[in-house]
Amino acid sequence: SPIMEELITFHDHAFMAMSLISFLVLYALLSTLTTKLTNTNITDAQEMETIWTILPAIILILIALPSLRVLYLTDEVNDPSFTIKSIGHQWYWTYEYTDYGGLIFNSYMLPPLFLNPGDLRLLEVDNRVVLPIEAPVRMMITSQDVLHSWTIPTLGLKTDAVPGRLNQTVFTA
Repeated sequence: SPIMEELITFHDHAFMAMSLISFLVLYALLSTLTTKLTNTNITDAQEMETIWTILPAIILILIALPSLRVLYLTDEVNDPSFTIKSIGHQWYWTYEYTDYGGLIFNSYMLPPLFLNPGDLRLLEVDNRVVLPIEAPVRMMITSQDVLHSWTIPTLGLKTDAVPGRLNQTVFTA
């Protein structure tokens, strides 16, 4: 999904900044340990103190701005095509397609005896949710009994299902 692409791009950006900082600190540490400290005027280095004070602030801003952009993209609601309500129960999920005649069905995990070769244990269900491609979908997620986690990693989605609270996420597959 476009949101997952943005998340991967931000991850690469932050990882590059972290790698550069780590190598710079490692280089400074190794050079300090392997050379003789012959410069005694290091205590009067006003320019150096200014640089190592301002440089981390600039780096934090360069990481924070893309992070805020991705955060607002994930929270954006763009006039969804239809809405699906997902209710977490102790051992299954209930899905309601509210825009299409109130279609309601339960999705139970398949026991190991009913798995076909190549099926994933603890991930296969008897009734799967069908989603359209390239259409915005609003998921309303809640729980009836305990905390649950509704997630689709390839779309960059993870929303907690909390009893008494209705959480919303919008995505495009």
